[in-house]
Amino acid sequence: MEEFGVEHAVDDERLLGASNYRQRRYAMKCLDKKRIKMKQGETLALNERIMLSLVSTGQDCPFIVCMTYAFQSPDKLCFILDLMNGGDLHYHLSQHGVFTEAEMLFYASEVILGLEHMHNRYVVYRDLKPANILLDENGHVRVSDLGLACDFSKKKPHASVGTHGYMAPEVLAKGVAYDSSADWFSLGCMLYKLLKGHSPFRQHKSKDKNDIDKMALTQDIELPNEGLSPDCRDLIEGLLKRDVPERLGCKGRGPSEVKEHPFFRDVDWQTVYLRRMTPPLIPPRGEVNAADAFDIGNFDDDEVKGVKLADSDSELYKNFNIVISERWQNEIAETIFEVVNQDADKAESKKRSKQKAKMNVDEKDSDVIVHGYIKKLGGPFTSAWQTRYGKLYPSRLELYPESLSGKPELVFMDQIEDVCSDLQTVKGENAIVVKLRDGFKEPRISLTNSDEISLKEWHTSLRTAHKVSSELLQRMGRKAIKIYGVNHDPMLNEAERPASVSKYLNRASSVDSTV
Repeated sequence: MEEFGVEHAVDDERLLGASNYRQRRYAMKCLDKKRIKMKQGETLALNERIMLSLVSTGQDCPFIVCMTYAFQSPDKLCFILDLMNGGDLHYHLSQHGVFTEAEMLFYASEVILGLEHMHNRYVVYRDLKPANILLDENGHVRVSDLGLACDFSKKKPHASVGTHGYMAPEVLAKGVAYDSSADWFSLGCMLYKLLKGHSPFRQHKSKDKNDIDKMALTQDIELPNEGLSPDCRDLIEGLLKRDVPERLGCKGRGPSEVKEHPFFRDVDWQTVYLRRMTPPLIPPRGEVNAADAFDIGNFDDDEVKGVKLADSDSELYKNFNIVISERWQNEIAETIFEVVNQDADKAESKKRSKQKAKMNVDEKDSDVIVHGYIKKLGGPFTSAWQTRYGKLYPSRLELYPESLSGKPELVFMDQIEDVCSDLQTVKGENAIVVKLRDGFKEPRISLTNSDEISLKEWHTSLRTAHKVSSELLQRMGRKAIKIYGVNHDPMLNEAERPASVSKYLNRASSVDSTV
């Protein structure tokens, strides 16, 4: 689709209230209608819009560049997509050099989950190659550009489309119907390219497209023993089988066959899905992680001077506009509820600041046990994870807004009933669950962190601080009983009360029951 348009990074800015501001960045891919008409690419443009809708609707996939909106102007078709500003694997392969097997495993794992998402929706991608695998700023990847993708739910495609050196034999063989099998063959080609720097069908340095296609159609690939581990070689050879029923991923169990291959034996696929695997490459910040614009190609407006758009063109694109409701709702929830919760946090902070004054708490920053960014589940109006900056003191937990501006949400140790001894699964995340005493707007607080080491440190520190605080309050309560003869400590059980006090309380209870 590159010949039709160019992508831009855009800011989605919403001003909600007088001083509340939230910003989210997207990529806007614009296709020129005149250039589409000149290239007779209307079918491709509309197909991309349909395929993006298929993979973006319903459960979100973190390994596909999904669409949130599509709209048009008199001369442009525009897609609002997930922003990926870390370049593509083809560019990084040229800069970084070939990848190790461990590095390749990372990219293979995330791409496999992207393909699984498409295949579950009966979409065959048909253009898998390093240039279409985009990196975000943290080094995680997504499959992009669905212009050649196809829905095979009702009818299998038979067109010979794709990129030479990555096309499966059944795609190259004209008139042969195929389905998701084509993507597994392309995956094998791409993984070999990441490891060796060239297509498995260019072992003799031939760049002739016909020679490459002929090899893919007629020759089974047998990789050399040198330079590849047995598991890696078996994986790639399994993906590159010319006979579809023998190909890995095509024997009846789909993506599970690939995911269960010995090459991935140490991969926790839930960890992959949550994007907790460490990327082997972090794109440089502040740099353009792409080839020079002159290398990519420039579009000359003179090319389309003679092209006129007619009413028939408008009719062709009449159903182009779309909003993916689930993604739009999530965006609105994140935007509005963040603001609402800030207001709620302010009110709660005022209330708890009075409690802080009563306790005469005056810890300095040197008393902080642990601090750093952590995510808290929701607030009174939402159930989304929200980033906070936390500070844990011996007597309280402070949770500041992500921007560190404004007053913190305060949770005092005497307000905590318990800190669960083990991490709990909350909305798909390992989380610390803090149970609060009766009378609070939230019965519990859930905290998580993508860094498992940091999460465990927070968990241990919270449990220790709560235990020490509870023991201190118990000792103070016992002293109060000895001095005043009354149990002021609700945390003491019956066995810990002096006999005289227990006798008095029991007598009072029996009198109440007779009233």
